[in-house]
Amino acid sequence: AERLAAPADLDVDGLLVVGGARPAGTLAGLRTRWAAVTVDGQRSTVTGLGDAQPGFVTELELSPADASGAADVALGLVLPCWTLLGMLDRAVELTVAHVGLRKQFGQTLSSFQGVQFQLTDAEVERSGLDILAKHALWSVATGDAHAVTDALALRLAAIEAADVVFRVCHQLHGAVGFCDETTLSWLSRYSQPLRRLPFGSSGARDHLTRLAGKRGLTGLFA
Repeated sequence: AERLAAPADLDVDGLLVVGGARPAGTLAGLRTRWAAVTVDGQRSTVTGLGDAQPGFVTELELSPADASGAADVALGLVLPCWTLLGMLDRAVELTVAHVGLRKQFGQTLSSFQGVQFQLTDAEVERSGLDILAKHALWSVATGDAHAVTDALALRLAAIEAADVVFRVCHQLHGAVGFCDETTLSWLSRYSQPLRRLPFGSSGARDHLTRLAGKRGLTGLFA
């Protein structure tokens, strides 16, 4: 996703949206050229990487480039949300298969009404995020004036949806869902950088409040 967001006017291979006093990204082990942009449109080039942390996360050393990144922010925020959506798709799929095979009291878990309700909650969040992601990408593609606002709203929705989906999926998998032998464990673990960088739900909400102001949201996010 970050490679697809690379700005055409910079000689780089990808773009990261960054925030906070200690910008970071999932670039550990990569030797490609990267640019970074803040929500305010300040662009930088990545000149160095810190020590590798879990999830391929590393702190970034940045060199200021220009303040022409306003058009890059929306796409840089939207595309990683699609990556997270793909993880949620797979998590729900794995959980549906798991409860269809696992038996308790002589019945499959999927036959219990409580399990069905939980899966419904997860699917509502996942399918809702799918619709919002399509709308936000359309907003970027058409050059809508509110594209960045839509992108921030999508990021907030994606983080909230991920919290619900992974909570339900882990609960229905039980302890095995946290073991490296299960795919769900890896999905959940490597979704963390997507959910926390460049900022989590509180940061996304703060940026969204500042940008939308009294005008509020438009389109599907209204």
